[in-house]
Amino acid sequence: MLRLYNTLTQAKEPLQTVVPGKVGMYVCGPTVYSNSHVGHMVGPVIFDTIKRYLVYHGYAVTWVVNITDVDDKLINRVRDEGATEGDMTTRVKALAERVTADYIGCLKALGVDGIDHMPRATEHIGDIIVLTQGLVDKGFAYPSGGDVYFDVTKAPDYGKLSHRNTEDLQAGVRIETTAVKRSPGDFALWKGSKPGEPAWDSPWGPGRPGWHIECSAMSMKLLGEHFDIHGGGLDLIFPHHENEVVQSESFSGKPFATYWLHNGLLTKEGKKISKSDPGTVVLMADLLAKYDPDTLRCLFLGSHYRRPTDYGPNRLDELAKGLQTFHKLFERFERVSGQSFFALEAPKTRVEGDAGLADVPEEIVKLRSAFLDAMDDDFNTGGALGDLYEIARALNRIADAAKLDESQEPVTLAPFRAGMVVLKELTQILGLFRKPMVAEASGEGRLTGPLVELLIELRADLRKEKNFRLADEIRKRLTGLGVTLEDRAGGTTWRVD
Repeated sequence: MLRLYNTLTQAKEPLQTVVPGKVGMYVCGPTVYSNSHVGHMVGPVIFDTIKRYLVYHGYAVTWVVNITDVDDKLINRVRDEGATEGDMTTRVKALAERVTADYIGCLKALGVDGIDHMPRATEHIGDIIVLTQGLVDKGFAYPSGGDVYFDVTKAPDYGKLSHRNTEDLQAGVRIETTAVKRSPGDFALWKGSKPGEPAWDSPWGPGRPGWHIECSAMSMKLLGEHFDIHGGGLDLIFPHHENEVVQSESFSGKPFATYWLHNGLLTKEGKKISKSDPGTVVLMADLLAKYDPDTLRCLFLGSHYRRPTDYGPNRLDELAKGLQTFHKLFERFERVSGQSFFALEAPKTRVEGDAGLADVPEEIVKLRSAFLDAMDDDFNTGGALGDLYEIARALNRIADAAKLDESQEPVTLAPFRAGMVVLKELTQILGLFRKPMVAEASGEGRLTGPLVELLIELRADLRKEKNFRLADEIRKRLTGLGVTLEDRAGGTTWRVD
């Protein structure tokens, strides 16, 4: 049975969806004022994996990730850039589009392809105004000097998500001297704009949405007033998610999200990776230029999603080396079977019991069960990844025992091939090994696959011309870069050692 840890109840609970067979999932996305750093990809990769597993369980999942494309941070960044062409609104929009494109490019590179809707705050101003007006009409919010604030004293269960009382929530709250609030804990639903800033007409004058209200408006618009899963980083529990809960439920009178899932944060030498601390920031595009996407996904999935993960170049190098276990197994499978692992067809939904597992060795069946048990236990990807390594080792033992490198009789190959199909079934869940790895040159950035293939073709031509000295030199140089060539009857293959 699939169980989820719910921040709201502080307990693991069985998944029971609002609509049987369907899951609505909303995950807070970025404020797009600067390019994505490595920490921005933790949540998307985790929730991409969660969606994959829910789909594997047979659920129809609708996943929404928002884009905050108007905010004080964008306005301040445009001012800092000192550009003079175009008005502020145009420049903020251009910045948002540029940074959003970078974010989407990073998601695509990492195989995060399950997002169904990516709404922008500026596309839902009307929905935000309707929600804000509704809260004013119901007595939960009040206009003040062109702004509109939510009155936290009108919500007796405010603090239920972060498990704090009202006094704790208000302790240390910075009182804004530029606006009149009834209580220090009241938060903005609508903010009046200063001259020249992006603004939209509203019943309270020109302005723009507050940060929290946009998520309530967009999630309820796309998933309904009550949906299943709301996710985000641990740092969003308060105030962002706490405020989302109170404003949404005050408006609708219904539960907002049934389950709240919060992922641990990525740290660098123990410090949270944050744009406010330039020393911790590592741009995602820079890492993608050096490391294979599977290496980066394993960094994010290598422990339980609720735990923090510490980033460091040595850690990525260790992961890249460890993944060679799988790539060498894939090469072995292709060598003995004549079929690519990446071309295997594997189940996309869960096979219960022994159905479809007739040829699978018992050891692999047990390890498959361990993998699924780990994922059923609050999406324990760290445990599941460990089980994948055990499966790879077991498959190598099976191939050794059957002497598959010497004999390729179908009756001998069948258990090995069936086990490889199981491996493909499970790696699909983690979003790993979707295509052959692009080789990495240790310490020197990444060698592209096409470049290696070009050198192999050049070496073949040299050998035809009997220029064996230069052909051997190409092999020697590639070996020095960690790329091993293997000459076979069907041509030359290569791997990274």
